[in-house]
Amino acid sequence: MIQELSCIESCIEKMNFYTRNGINFLFIIDYEMKAPMVFKLSELNGFCIKYFIDGAKNYNDNIAPVLNNKELNIQKYPIPFEVYKKAFNHVIENEKDGNSYLLNLTFKNPVKINFSLEEIFYKSRSKYKLYFKDEENEFVLFSPETFINITEGRIFTYPIKGTIDANIQGAKEILLNDKKERAEHLTVVDLLRNDLNIVCVGARVNRFCFIRKVKTNFGELLQMTSEIEGKIKPNFKGRNGDILFNMLPAGSICGAPKRKTLEIIKEAELDSRGYYTGVFGIYDGKNLKSSVMIRFIEKKGEEYFYRSGGGITVYSDVEKEYNEMVEKIYAPIY
Repeated sequence: MIQELSCIESCIEKMNFYTRNGINFLFIIDYEMKAPMVFKLSELNGFCIKYFIDGAKNYNDNIAPVLNNKELNIQKYPIPFEVYKKAFNHVIENEKDGNSYLLNLTFKNPVKINFSLEEIFYKSRSKYKLYFKDEENEFVLFSPETFINITEGRIFTYPIKGTIDANIQGAKEILLNDKKERAEHLTVVDLLRNDLNIVCVGARVNRFCFIRKVKTNFGELLQMTSEIEGKIKPNFKGRNGDILFNMLPAGSICGAPKRKTLEIIKEAELDSRGYYTGVFGIYDGKNLKSSVMIRFIEKKGEEYFYRSGGGITVYSDVEKEYNEMVEKIYAPIY
């Protein structure tokens, strides 16, 4: 535990120092916060890391690997329904007992893909992308979800909760009027507003429940999101490390109330999450941009796994939630 705390404290101190001195840096923070990483952008050449963060990137499209024109093929082998149902029932029992109001339940699903993870990085289209490889880890992600953006003393966050196949007739109206989806979204918005209040004053919801369209290799999805804003407290000025770690894990990928929900997640899920559902981002000397690490594929040995899941409330239907977990196994390559 002392070693873990030391690692976190070192990471926070480094991020705060870089922020105060206008030094550009990249950060990658795992869900359990056991192995956070901070790199000066000027020192990234020695690492196998590629990123695209809302337009900022560390590679040249003109010298990217030449990719063939083959179509992406993802074969899904999701965990058995009965395994999912057992975890789902554990979550529902806790929610009925009042231990949690919303819990994001996720699993590691085997897949077979005809692309390398690096190829997926270059060919996918997303607001946030990351490819990472070292001796222990290799993963790619293409996330549509902002964690926090910091600019001119203000923080913005955009939680996503609520997804539907855009091809369903009346999909937008169905999503906006779905009792479970709206309850889930409202809970996350309230949770993140409260998280912002730890480091901000006057946190408020600017836009609530607006719809965004996401393209995938299987078609289009509609997702429900909101915009929350707050003004950074004076004692947190120049302390981006403290701001980030005070808000982790990201509320949208755990649930509420956060502390007890994290305990239930640990009981219900089969594996530790590692970097999946952590956060990554950059500081460019003035502004910070970050994303939640979802839509995540990892390679372990010669096997590939796609991590996915969704929010569970007392209104949830087990078959619908299982199908949503499977539907989220996609790549934005089209």
